[in-house]
This record gives sequence, C-alpha cells and structure tokens, in this order.
Amino acid sequence: MKQLLNSLSDGEIKLKEVPKPLVGKNEILIKTHYSAISIGTEKMLVDFGKANYIKKAKQQPEKVKEVINKVKTDGISTTYNAVKSKLDKPIPLGYSSAGEVIEIGDNVKEFRVGDFVISNGSHAEVVAVNKNLAAKIPSNVKLEDAAFTVISSIPLQGIRLLEPQIGETIVVIGLGLMGLIASQILVANGCTVIGTDVDEKKIELAKSYGINAVNVGQGFDIVNYVKNETNGFGADKVLITASTKSNEPILQSANMVRQRGKIVLVGVVGLDIDRTPFYEKEITFQVSSSYGPGRYDKQYESDGIDYPYGYVRWTENRNFRAILKLMEKGSLTFDNLITHKLNFTDASQVYTDISKESNVIGALFKYDAENTNLSVISHLENNSRIKHFMNEPTIGLIGAGNYTNQTLLPKINKKYRLKTIGSPGGMNASFVGEKHGFESATSNIDLIFEDSEINTLLITTRHDSHASLVRKGLHFNKSIFVEKPLAISNEDLEKIEEEYNGQHLMVGFNRRFSPITIKMKTLLSKLSSPKNIVIEINAGKIPKDHWTQDEKIGGGRLVGEACHFIDLAMFLAESKIIKYEIVCMDTIDETNDTFSILLKFEDGSIATINYNANGDKSYPKEIIKVTCENKILENNNFKILKGYGFKNFKTLRSAKQDKGHEACINLFLESVSSEKALIPFDDLVESARIAIELDKKMRGANEI
Repeated sequence: MKQLLNSLSDGEIKLKEVPKPLVGKNEILIKTHYSAISIGTEKMLVDFGKANYIKKAKQQPEKVKEVINKVKTDGISTTYNAVKSKLDKPIPLGYSSAGEVIEIGDNVKEFRVGDFVISNGSHAEVVAVNKNLAAKIPSNVKLEDAAFTVISSIPLQGIRLLEPQIGETIVVIGLGLMGLIASQILVANGCTVIGTDVDEKKIELAKSYGINAVNVGQGFDIVNYVKNETNGFGADKVLITASTKSNEPILQSANMVRQRGKIVLVGVVGLDIDRTPFYEKEITFQVSSSYGPGRYDKQYESDGIDYPYGYVRWTENRNFRAILKLMEKGSLTFDNLITHKLNFTDASQVYTDISKESNVIGALFKYDAENTNLSVISHLENNSRIKHFMNEPTIGLIGAGNYTNQTLLPKINKKYRLKTIGSPGGMNASFVGEKHGFESATSNIDLIFEDSEINTLLITTRHDSHASLVRKGLHFNKSIFVEKPLAISNEDLEKIEEEYNGQHLMVGFNRRFSPITIKMKTLLSKLSSPKNIVIEINAGKIPKDHWTQDEKIGGGRLVGEACHFIDLAMFLAESKIIKYEIVCMDTIDETNDTFSILLKFEDGSIATINYNANGDKSYPKEIIKVTCENKILENNNFKILKGYGFKNFKTLRSAKQDKGHEACINLFLESVSSEKALIPFDDLVESARIAIELDKKMRGANEI
C-alpha cells in the first residue's frame, strides 16, 4: 500500500510503498476512500522540514537546551547522530479520512467489516486506528464530506468551550476552512455570527451560510463595527480560527468582546497579551485542545477505555458523531467548501501546487480503493550492503524504533545479510529497513520466524513482548539477540527456561563490551581481594505516562533499564550474587524511579547501584567506581577512565563515548556460527530474576 510521508530533515514529501499495517487490539483496519488535507497544519510541518537548522532551532528553543545538555554529557558526535536520525525519520501527514472497514481487532464490537467510517487516519491507502478514533458514517452523508469530520471536530471543541447560547453574538476571526465550519455550527446553534477575513471570496462564501461576514482589510475598524452591531455592548464571545504570528487577533478580540465575555483560541496566533482589557472586563481566555476530551490520553486513544458518559458528555469520539449528525441533518455542508479533489497518486506534488493557489479552502485526496495493494511485505530498494554474504548469518529483525534506527543498526558490520525487518505498522519497518540495507520489510512478523533462510533474530520491541518473541525464536531454533530486558515477569522468565534447550541466546548488555569496561576488567583481574563497586546513574526524569514506566509494558525503570547495571556489576565482580536489597525514594508521582540497590557477591564483593531520576542533565549520565586493594578505578560516562594507586596506569581517554554497542552486536553475530555464548544463559536469567524480585520488593515497600 502507499502512504504519504514527510521528512522533517529537508521537508521532502514522498509517496512510499509500505506493508499494510496489522490490526491491533482495540483497532480496526480501514481501506481509505478519501482523506481531507489540513492545509495549515500540514503545510506548517512541510515548511518546518524545509527550514535550515538555525530556523528549526528558533522554532523549538526548548529542544536546543536538550541538545546542549546532551553535548555536555555524551559529546558532539553522539548528539549530532541522534538529532540527525530523529530529523531523518519521516512522519505521516494527514489526520482526517473516510473509508471502509476491512478487518476488526480484538475487543472491538462497535464495528463490522464493510462499515463505512471516519477516522483520524493519515494519508494512506490503509490505516489502523483505535475504535475510539473512528465513527460510522450515516447512509445519507457523502464519503467526501465525511472525510472532513475529524478536522471539523477541532472548531466544534472550541465552540463547546465557548458555551454559546441561543441569541448570542459570536465573532469568528478567520474564515478559512475551520472558520467556515465553525460559523455553520454556530448558526445551527441559534447564534448571530460575525465573521472576519481579508479574502473577499471567503467573505462571499460565508454570507451564503447566513453569516454577517466583513472584510477587515484596508484599515477596516472591526472593533467599532462589532460594537455598532451589538448596541455598544460588544460581542458575547469570540472564536479565533486564524493562523498568523501577529498579536492583532488577540488584541482585537479583547477590545470587541463585552464585559465578562469569553475568547477561545482554536488557531495559531501571537500571544503577547495586553493585560489591561482582560483585567478591566474580566475576560475569560482559553485555548482549545484538538478534538476534545480523550485527546493525548493513552488509555482512551490506545487502550480503548472510554470516559463515563454521565461525567464527560463530549469526548473526541462523541464530537466526531455530533459532526456526522450535523451533516446528516444538513446543518453542516461542504458543497462549497471542497475546492480541490486530487488523486492520491499525485500526492507528493500537491503541497507545492496548492501553496501557489489562493482559492484553496477544502482539499481532498481521492483513492483508488478497488486496486489497493494489501500485501504485508514490501521489497526495499537499496545498495548499501554487500550482495554476496558467503556463510555469514542471515538476519531478521523485529522492531523499528529509535534504538534500532539510531543505535543498533548503524553499528552492524556491512558483511552481514539483513534480510527482513518487521513492525506492526509497516511504515517504520520500511523506512528503517531501506535506510540500513534490508531486502524487505513486513508488518507480519510471523513471516520472519517462518523464513528458513533467516537463522539469526534481533528483537528490539517494547519490553512486554520480549519474552514471547524469544520463546518463539527458540522454538524455531534461531540464534537470538534481544535488547534488554529478557523478561519483565517471573512467569515469562520461567517459560523461557522451559523452552530453552541450549540454543544461542544473547541479551544486549552492551556496557560490558565497552573498551573502557574491558580495560577495567583487565586491571581488576590482577587483584584477588573483594571489590566495592559503586555505579551512579543520572538517568533523568521521564513522564509517569511514558511506556517504560508502565509496569505491564515497560516493566518500570528498574526491570527495563537498571538491569543493565546489575549485569555490569556481575561482570566486574566476576562472582555470583548471593544477596540483594533495595530502597526507594518517596516521590509525589509514585514513579519508583529513584532508588539504590545493594548487591552482595559470593566472593565478598559488594556493589551499590544508585539510579537517580532527580539529577541535573548537565552532570555525567553514568559514573562507575571500583575500589580494591588500595586502588580505585573511575569510569566517567564511558569516555574517560582514571586509575588511582596503579603503577602503570593513570588515564585512558576515548575519542568519543563508547558504551560497547558496536562490539556487543558484532561479537554476537560472529558467535552465531559457533553458537558460543558470550554471556552464560544462567547469568542472563539470574540478572533478569534479580531485577524482577527487586522491583517487587520496591513496589511492595511503597504500598505499605
């Protein structure tokens, strides 16, 4: 199938062939017939991509601070590669479409195959969307009109925040698509609408909907006009749907609205607000957030959990249905709003062409739905790898996220054959696969397991899927590299142990393969006394709702991340852990992400792992100290190693930060033919089990 993608690096728009997405839990799969183009939003993304790095930085100053902090801790090279990788990754355009349901996921009872629905799906021939982000189209509503439903819910949500009443005078600033939709809804609500714009064609169109539309160009005094139309009182409310960097819409709104009036912003305007009129009139000002309650809420938009009807009457989905009901009754029409219908096959040129035209209001992509390619695999075009691989491993990879794209794949030696990469959405797999030299991409990962040519499996998915994918890979007798953790529950760990029968299995504990760690190990090997290992991690804060914090998905930061340092301590101590304890700092948000772990080893060594989410980003992210026999080694963020008390060693400096990613993955791939374990299976299980048990202790202690 084809999907429209935009590069934030250079603004290039491409219509790419990607695998059809798989339908997930709580999702439906929709074959698109029409998708509406949000000219303002999508053009803004395209223009951002075309801007140079300096202009990009000016538009996102908060991101610049993050980059500066990363340079201080990780170095210029690492930071540059991370930023470039993020900008190179394409993003889908579009968020308002109409089509036909072709597959139903688990837990979906609201829809059937063959239903015609709207959704917030992107510009793509097939989209997978959550059931809460779709709604059935009434039989008398045209699909091309219905395609504007999600876009229309944006001004509708702004109107709900306005709380208009019958007979009130409402000013709508900006009569583009959003403004004209909003004006029709307000008229249907029994309001008197004054609409403003500088485009005479839009003014005339607004008048056809019964709107008192005025052209505010050439010095027209809109404030005076509104006061004259309202007997000197001013408008009851103002809805701003304009898009401009100017502060003028806000200033005008404050001056034209009545005492204790209300202003709601739906568009994008300058917000340098003059306090005086807001203070003197006690004006209420509010910014509307997209489609309505549920937007950006993971439980609503991903897990499919609805808000109680009696407490949240108008969710984003109920707003969708309200728009469709207005269309069904004829209160909201698009006959005069749809100015452009374009074939989706020409999509890559549309934004350039449309920007040259002044009469664009509503634009649509029309799809050739009958001939949509529904394949779950696509063959990639690339010339970045050697074509004759001899007897080297043939690799299949499951997962196409940031770690895969930015960290793992750039480190793999070019001599290895990358055959198939898979991810449920298809788009990421195609992008990452083509960039790094895979032969094909798929949304059906079963094809990777069943491919007899693929003898080596790399797993870089979210943590909750690791154990099941590892078990399946063991069943198919693949050599397996899985990014940490091996499992996030004892139950999953036990199932892996049951399936394991000596196969070649490796967890991506890269830090033990860092040149600085290897040097530490060499120096420590000459000492026979117990060691005191102190590992300080300045991990930084991440939101409570981030997937890694979710106990069921990411396992939490101890199981999902701190397992790295349990393994590192085991590697440096060269001894079995016989006792372990944990204490956790109390936090207001109960994230359990600042804690100290104490490990006791069989040879008498001890290790303390201090995992901190409450530090400053400018401080080094990781510092590892080992004290033994009146000697100290200090590893500063895998860039500098200092020795104290050693006769022939003082300092080792690395040209750039090296956490061992390259050595880790390539040593694993080299070991595939011999099936020689780089880390004993028992040690992999032990580090995972200790992390899981410590996490249970920590959570249990916090519940007391």
